[in-house]
Amino acid sequence: MPSIKTTDGAELFVKDWGTGRPFVLIHGWPLNADMWDHVAHELVEKGFRVVAYDRRGFGRSSQPGEGYDYDTLSDDLAAVIDGLSLSDVTLVGFSMGGGEVARYMSRHGGKGVARAALVSAVTPYLLKDDSNPDGVDGSTFDGFVAELKKDRPGFLETFGKQFYGVGMLDWSVSSAYLEWTKQMALQASLRATIKCVDAFGRTDFRPDMKAFDVPTLVIHGTSDSTVPFDIAGKRAAAAIARAELKSYDGAPHGLHYTEQDRLIEDLAAFAR
Repeated sequence: MPSIKTTDGAELFVKDWGTGRPFVLIHGWPLNADMWDHVAHELVEKGFRVVAYDRRGFGRSSQPGEGYDYDTLSDDLAAVIDGLSLSDVTLVGFSMGGGEVARYMSRHGGKGVARAALVSAVTPYLLKDDSNPDGVDGSTFDGFVAELKKDRPGFLETFGKQFYGVGMLDWSVSSAYLEWTKQMALQASLRATIKCVDAFGRTDFRPDMKAFDVPTLVIHGTSDSTVPFDIAGKRAAAAIARAELKSYDGAPHGLHYTEQDRLIEDLAAFAR
């Protein structure tokens, strides 16, 4: 697998599978590129090239102490696209990764991107304030950080169940899959995990929405309790001039798994 060096010297672990029109898949917090493996495999089988990378601080990439703001993270994305000489890209950001897509479109002019997709994404703005009274209270993000410092594995175990919409009588996600998700998250550095809470929780992407000048697909679950549909997917689609909204009725945040077959078909059709 190739490794891409960023402008400040961090090394990004990259998976580059297949040939054809390229996808670039950006993972969510607090996971890594492995969350995309099934989706990526199936897209390759459908004739696409698929690139997925570990965000700095996560998975097998470098774990520097700084650089967890969206300007730097979008520069890292630019390093991947430039380093692999990609064009005609379908750029897909899941959850926190939607922020990288938005900032890349504004900061780097969407270079090389032909289509964009926001999946369960944090855009356009999560934090509750006077300009966003229906947003998520800052105490929620403060609580994440406090629990990560206190008992990181315990927090991730509970968070994982919410992520996939697992209830007491819901066996649709196996305990083994939840454990794999937790172990994926534990590969990240604690500092990266904490700093990215502030990044995705408090960054206002509303100005970035104007930079989407390519066809854009917004996919969001209506039962997403991690990044609520009404303040994220619904508003992102309304803020982007050429956006199509696909709401997955009853789907949780982690729909890359729970709705994976539908997601694969929708992404493939969009890229074609």
